[in-house]
Amino acid sequence: MKLDIMTGGLPLHVVQPLARHAADSGHSGLVITEAGRTAYLSCAAAALAADIDILTGIAVAFPRSPMVTAQTAWELADATGGRFRLGLGTQVRAHIERRYSTLFDPPGPRMRDYVLAVRSCFEAFRSGGTPDHHGPYYDISLLPAMWSPGPIDAPDPPIDIAAVNPWMLRLAGEHADGVHIHPLNTRTYLADTVAPQLAAGAQRAGRRLDDFEIIVPAFLVVGDTDTDRARWRELARMQVAFYGSTPNYAFIFEQLDHPGTTAALRERQKAGDIAGMATIITDDILRHFTIEGTWATIADGIADRYAGLATRVVNYFGAIAWTEDPQSLARWKPIATALADAP
Repeated sequence: MKLDIMTGGLPLHVVQPLARHAADSGHSGLVITEAGRTAYLSCAAAALAADIDILTGIAVAFPRSPMVTAQTAWELADATGGRFRLGLGTQVRAHIERRYSTLFDPPGPRMRDYVLAVRSCFEAFRSGGTPDHHGPYYDISLLPAMWSPGPIDAPDPPIDIAAVNPWMLRLAGEHADGVHIHPLNTRTYLADTVAPQLAAGAQRAGRRLDDFEIIVPAFLVVGDTDTDRARWRELARMQVAFYGSTPNYAFIFEQLDHPGTTAALRERQKAGDIAGMATIITDDILRHFTIEGTWATIADGIADRYAGLATRVVNYFGAIAWTEDPQSLARWKPIATALADAP
């Protein structure tokens, strides 16, 4: 099991020392989100600073042509010596249509076609040929030699997709090299929804998932005193409340026998009662979404929660702590070492 660190939205000159500290502290990878700043430029900055896996987690797919995405991923794979993973997500309708001014529907089939188009571009880059993709949403059939990046001394970048619902999870199992799980996850969700749907997708494609990456962000509440842990616990509570207010995630609370949680969160949200949203997430609910422990016990807690269900665990709060104290990541080195031996 690998331990990664999540970041996003940092200036490029800050991403570079974070990448170096993450590598020095035993983290396997840097998972870069796309928020106010583009994920790919941060990936490039990190690639030039440290020898570490670099993952987009995730980059928004639809606003970019599959060819543009493929070329960017190809260059990052080259720059990292094959340590780049292309993580793609659909985002949501409002952002795709009103912020990016592009097409969204139908997101699942569109993502399937997008992934196949990107792979066709990879094949053309390596062979020196022409892409031959004619799908329902993307049609790519031109690549003059002078516009091709050409072959590289690295494998094709693995493609991971973000998935929450069963349809997208089956798509990941059928066509992707890995899956990005949403931060709002529980062991119940991973065992009862993620694992069987990935397996169903793989069976449909007649493939095995032996090298498939299951990338799971984790709210890690760690500290040697309750006072140390309280800050991260309450930050996690607010994040669970924020994510949990989305109707698409209501079923995750229902799996925990807490129906109505999303409706209650939305009611507070519409009233502008942000602080009140956090009170909906009781300690009994929160414990399913966090892993809490001291520095001596947190590795066991992570291994117990994700054994057999995740191949990469992403430290959700690690970069936040690093921005406050750059030396804080050093404490994760023995934890990363211990997790490397976990199943």
